[in-house]
Amino acid sequence: MASSSFGLTSQSKYDVFLSFRGEDTRDNFTSHLHAALCRKKIKTFIDEELNRGDEISPAILKAIEGSKITVIIFSKNYASSKWCLDELVKILECHKMNSQMVVPVFYRIDPSDVRKQSGRFKDAFVKHEEQFKDMPEKIQIWRA
Repeated sequence: MASSSFGLTSQSKYDVFLSFRGEDTRDNFTSHLHAALCRKKIKTFIDEELNRGDEISPAILKAIEGSKITVIIFSKNYASSKWCLDELVKILECHKMNSQMVVPVFYRIDPSDVRKQSGRFKDAFVKHEEQFKDMPEKIQIWRA
């Protein structure tokens, strides 16, 4: 699949943006997916940096905006990462505003745990609610 088959617009910088929880999938599923996409000459954004901070970097937000397709690799610890949840909010915003295609992948997690926010996802949100008591609106945005 050449990048032209994705119908890229002049503002699209990437064919695919990969959203994933590094500790769960970076060195297995995600690295294999990234390599396969690159072999097919599909321009893919993957966050190679492990810098931890309070906010998602502007470069990642721009990469999300500049991608035609986003693949979200939901894994057992995806919801425990506020970075992942902030990415997800941005991804869904781009999906709604720009009709960006979103492809969910459920890696060793039941899709109903994501949909119903049960199991590990429920546990993650309970911890976020404790950590961000003064920011209930942020938790609500993540849950939505």
